[in-house]
Amino acid sequence: MKPAAKSPSPPAVRSGAPAWRRRLPWFGAAALVALIVAGLWPAAAPVEVAAVRRGPLVVTVDEEGMTRVKNRYVITAPVAGQLRRIDWKAGAEVVAGRTVLAVIEAGGADFLDARLQAQAEARVKAAEAAREAALAQRARAESAAALAATEDSRARGLRASNVISAQEADLARTRRETSAAELRAAEFAAQVAGFELQQAQALLSRGLAGGSGEPLVITAPVSGRILRVMQESSRMVSAGFPLLEVGDPTDLEVRIEALSRDGVVIRPGARVMLEQWGGPEPLAARVRLVEPSAFTKISALGVEEQRVYVIADFTDPVEKRVTLGDSFRVEARVVTWESASSLQAPAGALFRQGAEWRTFVVEGGRAVSRVVKPGRSNGVQTEINEGLREGERLVVYPGDRVRDGVRVRPLVIAGG
Repeated sequence: MKPAAKSPSPPAVRSGAPAWRRRLPWFGAAALVALIVAGLWPAAAPVEVAAVRRGPLVVTVDEEGMTRVKNRYVITAPVAGQLRRIDWKAGAEVVAGRTVLAVIEAGGADFLDARLQAQAEARVKAAEAAREAALAQRARAESAAALAATEDSRARGLRASNVISAQEADLARTRRETSAAELRAAEFAAQVAGFELQQAQALLSRGLAGGSGEPLVITAPVSGRILRVMQESSRMVSAGFPLLEVGDPTDLEVRIEALSRDGVVIRPGARVMLEQWGGPEPLAARVRLVEPSAFTKISALGVEEQRVYVIADFTDPVEKRVTLGDSFRVEARVVTWESASSLQAPAGALFRQGAEWRTFVVEGGRAVSRVVKPGRSNGVQTEINEGLREGERLVVYPGDRVRDGVRVRPLVIAGG
């Protein structure tokens, strides 16, 4: 009986092999697991970051506006007759009482019977009363302007000594500018009242004389320029027919169309910055009044809007706007609130969650949600009353990937 054959034994491992070779399979497995974990680990969300800073903040109402001559006068035909051709063009300079604007050949049509004579005499008396009232208003405006100038000079001295606040000094300056504008308007009204009286007296004298063959000559009531020529060709005109419009194109104001809800927060004396008017620098103006009655306007999207006119006076000298004329378009920024130094954050970093305002603060590479208390905002920067400190970095325009505690990777750092 043959003995059983022995099974071959496995080859002996050489005892001299390095230890790292024996651990090589384990290293490979660990590296594979690390790669899998790294691939499945959520990446840091790329975000735009801005810093909380302290600086000036200005809140404005931005709307379109249009310039217009403050004091304008429409020349009308005082009597019916044949109008001679008017050779004047818009922009021509006129002098009060000297420049002949139009000539009307009335013939005997201006003869006055008893009834018309009584009307003409009453018109002369009314013109005399209006002239006296205009002169009294001018005297009153002169006194008010002198007082406002004195108060403004005193306020500037007190402000230089820090006795009064900047707001009080601004109010004194606004009163001086407003009084000066009212004085110019009163002087214009006095000139017009004098012209109306002269016209009424001339018509009465012509009518009493039975109508002379001499044509009726109409001179300029005020000094300035011709703004519009409404009737240029020769034709028959009736009494009261508009012929020309004259005024001073350097004495401008701005009429701004604002939403009624914005007009509520605009106060007389508010600072106005006029941009996109064609010049290299913005022009300065101040609000004189907000008209008490609003009107309905259809927007470009077909939405009915209630708007109100805001009237502002230029504060810059005429030399800075010599090319600006009547009915020119401007972009107006009316200041409703401003602060020289306030803690502020980008408006895009704040969002509403329920009844609270929140923001994401970057801390240790993660976005941390925090409750804040915002103040006023101009659409770009928002005042921060509570919840943030100067220098902290915020996530601007957080998307759906940004949540409380998620890792973030800043892409852009704005505001320092």
